[in-house]
Amino acid sequence: MSGATLRERAGLGLVAAAAAFVLLIVVALLGFLVARGSAAMSWELLTTGPRQGMTEGGIMPAIFGTVLVSLVTAAFSLPLGVAAALWLVAYAPKGMVLRVVRHSIRNLAGVPSVVFGLFGVALFVRGLGMGLGMLASGATLGLLTLPFVIASSEEALRSVPRSQFEAALALGATRWEALFRVVLPQASAGILTGCILGLSRAAGETAPLLFTGVAFSRPGLPGSLLDRFMALPYHLFVLATQHNDLEAARPIAYATALVLLSLVMVFACAAALLRARLRVEPQ
Repeated sequence: MSGATLRERAGLGLVAAAAAFVLLIVVALLGFLVARGSAAMSWELLTTGPRQGMTEGGIMPAIFGTVLVSLVTAAFSLPLGVAAALWLVAYAPKGMVLRVVRHSIRNLAGVPSVVFGLFGVALFVRGLGMGLGMLASGATLGLLTLPFVIASSEEALRSVPRSQFEAALALGATRWEALFRVVLPQASAGILTGCILGLSRAAGETAPLLFTGVAFSRPGLPGSLLDRFMALPYHLFVLATQHNDLEAARPIAYATALVLLSLVMVFACAAALLRARLRVEPQ
């Protein structure tokens, strides 16, 4: 057996071991949450609000708030992110300006979420007068996910063969028509993937919500986007670290973590089905 074959097998073994290790961690985490969270899971937990200092009742307002603020985040980040990616791919001048913009986007992706929270307070809560509420929180999370949306959308747009774009131009289409009728439909699956990854990160963030409008507890649902709201990440944070009776709140904390993880997985599965459909339709 040659040295090259041995190195190839050793490399393959290391890659397989790394994949197995990651899978083991995921299975252990899921098993831990299911074992601890399923004991407190009930229909009452999913359909009622908290009572007795959040040691009884349910987390329905937190579920509703998380879903709604995620929709606000998507409405804010998707149009801006895709538009920015289209500009980078088709309209941005080559040279220093383009390099600076791309470098800035990469740097934004590494900014801690607490910094986005403080910026959201300055811009949305005070600067634009939105006040503490769901709209300001969704806009702040939209800024948080914007770098991921731009980067993934640009990569998806670049994956479409350049020859198809040039063929559309040769047939008389304008640059705008070629982008929206030829390139964008084919890149939609990749764009959706990046958007879901960004929204999945936003759904689990606590610091931006803490600064921009999340509530410790409220008996009902918010009446408008300007009202304060409950959210699963902050609810879990309070139950696990800030509650005055941690032992009494711990079962609900585990159930909240399980619900949050299930919600993210539902979003991811729905996105996977939609991506598969978008890939099949153009054929």
